Amino acid sequence: MRVVMSSIFRLVFTLVFLLEIQINAQNFKCTQGTGFFPDPVQCDLYYVCSKGIGEERLCPDGLVFDDKDPNHERCDIPANVKCGDRTVLQEAKPSKGCPRANGYYRHEDPLACDKFYNCVDGLPHELPCPPGLVYDDTDSTCAWPRDNHRKDCTKAKKDVLDDGFSCPDGEVIGPGGRALPHPTFAHPDDCQKFYICRNGVQPQKGSCSYGSVYNDETFTCDDPDNVPGCEKYYDEDDKKN
Repeated sequence: MRVVMSSIFRLVFTLVFLLEIQINAQNFKCTQGTGFFPDPVQCDLYYVCSKGIGEERLCPDGLVFDDKDPNHERCDIPANVKCGDRTVLQEAKPSKGCPRANGYYRHEDPLACDKFYNCVDGLPHELPCPPGLVYDDTDSTCAWPRDNHRKDCTKAKKDVLDDGFSCPDGEVIGPGGRALPHPTFAHPDDCQKFYICRNGVQPQKGSCSYGSVYNDETFTCDDPDNVPGCEKYYDEDDKKN
């Protein structure tokens, strides 16, 4: 019974929607010359005007009409278009992963803040955000956690190296008093090795050239004599030679 009622409701909704479009087309006046002009109520509906006659057109589901230039016919994602009072949209054509047939949408997994879907004709294409960023569905883009509009994604998922290292939270201040864009960290067991955090979030392994060791005070490779505890790091190699 519920399935039947749902089907009837959708049919009625579609008929009303088509009737409204027809009424809008009849009422729309091409008074601005030749070009492409928005419907005053519905953001994904627009008209092609030529010789005072308007032909209605509908953007693909999920996209809306960009009315910045009447000489260009363009549909775009809602984040790029200011619809204003044109708040009505066509009935959605959802599919798995896609609330509408086209556009960018958050991942259905609430813990997958760093992933999103690019939906094209109802087919979802899963995409990752760059390391350290989370998907912001208000702007349909990836953003730093501190800048995004989502309250459920305040931290990005951390990458972890095979030895367990992950980049710590917070800025690292360098010798000049400025935050380091790609801070480095000493390896806990090997004076020659260190870690690099690209953009502060993406961990990578690093190593000083032979004869030098990592200095965690200057954030550079240095002479072993300048790093307490690493003065004799290469002594065993010298004995072997």
